[in-house]
Amino acid sequence: MNLKDRFLMAGVMGWPVMHSRSPLMHNHWFAQEKLKGVYVPLAIQPDNLEAALRGLHALGFSGCNLTIPHKQKALQIVDEVDNVAQKMGAISCVAVNEDGRLIGSNNDAAGFIRNVNEFQPDWQAKRGPIVVIGAGGGSRAVCQGLIQAGAQEIRLVNRNLERAQTVMSELGQPIKAYPWADRADLMQGAAMVVNTTSQGMVGQTALDIQLDLLPTDALVTDIVYTPLETPFLAQARVRGNATLNGLGMLLHQGPLGWKAWFGIEPKVTPELRKLLEQSLI
Repeated sequence: MNLKDRFLMAGVMGWPVMHSRSPLMHNHWFAQEKLKGVYVPLAIQPDNLEAALRGLHALGFSGCNLTIPHKQKALQIVDEVDNVAQKMGAISCVAVNEDGRLIGSNNDAAGFIRNVNEFQPDWQAKRGPIVVIGAGGGSRAVCQGLIQAGAQEIRLVNRNLERAQTVMSELGQPIKAYPWADRADLMQGAAMVVNTTSQGMVGQTALDIQLDLLPTDALVTDIVYTPLETPFLAQARVRGNATLNGLGMLLHQGPLGWKAWFGIEPKVTPELRKLLEQSLI
């Protein structure tokens, strides 16, 4: 059936979920692609996740995105998982087949790399050591994306060294885990630094890290986008480093969801980025 002959439906499952900017983004694409459809926030309590996912087919949904706290539990519910999501231990996107089978994937890693490439077209992951701060789900996505992009050395540092070592053992080379006390020294000679923690987000304390040893030509990035400039990014910008916030990671994983659900990839345009930026002010 032609897409224009259907009313298309997708959404994002989370608990809570009303803060998500995904509906604004995806509904913009429905208008941009001149398709009839809707993308809705779905507030699903953890105990109801399996029933909600299994109900997508009966309700006519093409699929959904997953956000906190559902990304890991959903991995055990869906019928099929791609290799990237399996390695990361979490899924961010579910596509519903015509027969009702649920296919899980994780587009966060690709979203991170696509965002970097948009703003730094000449960037190469193999240019030099990359420091990744944090060892949660966001860190796994960033590390996986960097590995696929060809990173030769990833210095993973986390307050809990054991968690960083777990990520290192599960994702493998070129990751090496370091204790939190080494964080300032790890900046020496780095070509890129990525904050994957929630530190610096609205309502959270600022990230406790010094950039004195970081080369001024290194790219400094944060997967946080509320606020658009965290104290960490402000510190880097003042000393002359190029900076990049996390909004583009959200933007650039979105088209991959559309490809899984509807077979097309909408464009990430300056107009869409501005729309989301204005919603965060």
